[in-house]
Amino acid sequence: MTTLSVAGLTVAVGGTEILHGIDLEVRSGEVHAVMGPNGAGKSTLGHALMGHPGFEVMNGSATLDGEDLLGLPTWRRAALGLFLAQQHPIELPGVRLVELVSASLEARERYDGSDRGSLIERIARAADELGLPPSIVEQPVNVGASGGERKRLETLQLAVLEPSIALLDELDSGLDIDAMREVARRIELSVRPNGNAPNGAEPLGVLAITHYNRLLTELRPDRVHVLVRGTIVESGGPELALTLERTGYGPYLEGDLT
Repeated sequence: MTTLSVAGLTVAVGGTEILHGIDLEVRSGEVHAVMGPNGAGKSTLGHALMGHPGFEVMNGSATLDGEDLLGLPTWRRAALGLFLAQQHPIELPGVRLVELVSASLEARERYDGSDRGSLIERIARAADELGLPPSIVEQPVNVGASGGERKRLETLQLAVLEPSIALLDELDSGLDIDAMREVARRIELSVRPNGNAPNGAEPLGVLAITHYNRLLTELRPDRVHVLVRGTIVESGGPELALTLERTGYGPYLEGDLT
């Protein structure tokens, strides 16, 4: 079992402190949702954990199975099993999907490059599960893709790379209802694989960053955390997301939603 532990994490952007002492622990087979209004610091949390250079960690710690993440470059964090599904995936002209996945698996020592045909088949199967054409395997990553297609491609990479912990930064943004269900169900399969994880991998742990409960109707959370003004102000079970759906974030903002 893999555990992502975050303790006292304080993060600044451009000299302004955004996160003020975040404490979280996410294990394999668990889904934790971080919900909050715009500007609360939700995306800052994901980017800081993944090592984006624009986010300065001022204090605290983040470890994966006891190994310090904050002193590592982004590629090394990914190689250890941390994955970030970005809110706005970018185009990678000239980089085919199969090349990106192959290089990522090699960095994790999960693929030696010898059986390319088998890898292509794995990617094609995952594409089919997510409603993407098999030709996507040989296409440049995200080039010409719609916002929804890019989110499906992020999910495809997650499914094939089999990370230990996935950070989902507003994965539901830009997805219609059907696409959101397909994406959420594919991730749910990695989290709760009914006793047989794909390709023998351990169950996935998820930290899902979202505004709304709609993603969580398919990707069932074990814990929900409310992040307001850079601080987790309440944590609870999945019923907390339903409460937020009814009340919004007003009770945590003293009635000021702006």
